[in-house]
Order: sequence, then C-alpha cells, then structure tokens
Amino acid sequence: MEITLLQASIDDAQELYAMQVKTFRELLEKYQDFDLNPGNEPIEKTEMRLNQHFTYFYFICAGPQKAGAIRIVNKKEEGKKKRISPLFILPEFQGEGIAQKAIRLCEEIHGADKWELETILQEPKNCHLYEKMGYQKTGATEIVNDKLTLVSYAK
Repeated sequence: MEITLLQASIDDAQELYAMQVKTFRELLEKYQDFDLNPGNEPIEKTEMRLNQHFTYFYFICAGPQKAGAIRIVNKKEEGKKKRISPLFILPEFQGEGIAQKAIRLCEEIHGADKWELETILQEPKNCHLYEKMGYQKTGATEIVNDKLTLVSYAK
C-alpha cells in the first residue's frame, strides 16, 4: 500500500480534529490524562497549530484514504530540534506499518537528524515504533498521573 503525506491547512481543522479525537479516545479512557491527551483538546488548539508558521501538519494517506496525521514542529533555527507532536493512526489502520512510513517521509522532507518527541512509557508498541525508527530514550520522563508517564526520545 502506498503511503503519502498531504499537507493540511486551516480549512482541514475540523477533519483533523475529528480524527484526533477518535484515535486518542481509548488512551484517554485508559489513562485519564484529561489535561494532556490530544483527544481531549478543544478544536481551537488544532486551529492554533495549523496557523503556526513553524508547524507542518500532514494527513497520512494509505492509498486514497486518510489513515491518520502527523504534526512536525520545525522552527528551522540553527541547533533547534524538530519535533513530532502528535502522530496518530486511526484505529482501523493501526498495525500496518503506516506510522513508520510516515516518519520516514517526514524525515525526507525535513531532514533525518535532530528530532525529538514524547510518548507514553506504558505503551510498549509506541516505544517500539520509535526505537525501531532509530530514536533513543533521553532519560527524561514526566509523571502525568499514577497511570501514565511520558518518556522523551531523540534522534
């Protein structure tokens, strides 16, 4: 299956937001991280991100279908790292290698070095994905609540 990226604009805010809420719903219920979970954010936060000049939000397309999205923060400043935040694949497309291909495509567009991200320590599939893509734990963690810890990765 061919994976492509389609850059989103402010006109896509509602669609991106709906996909994000759907994808993060299960994690929100599991971890009760109401202040940080993208599935609990207001649509205004999606709109704000889409309007940032240093944000590149892409739909991840599996063939003709939108399977998820990835946001790249790239301030294009000397010494600054690029950031993935968030990356999500709709539940019906998970487990097909789509996220790996999307990350590779973003690295082709934005450069393969100086990346950072955070993910949920208690989600081994997430950690495995990033480690398989060459990201390494930095040692930094943030305890969100008694169920959830964020772990930082860099490449």
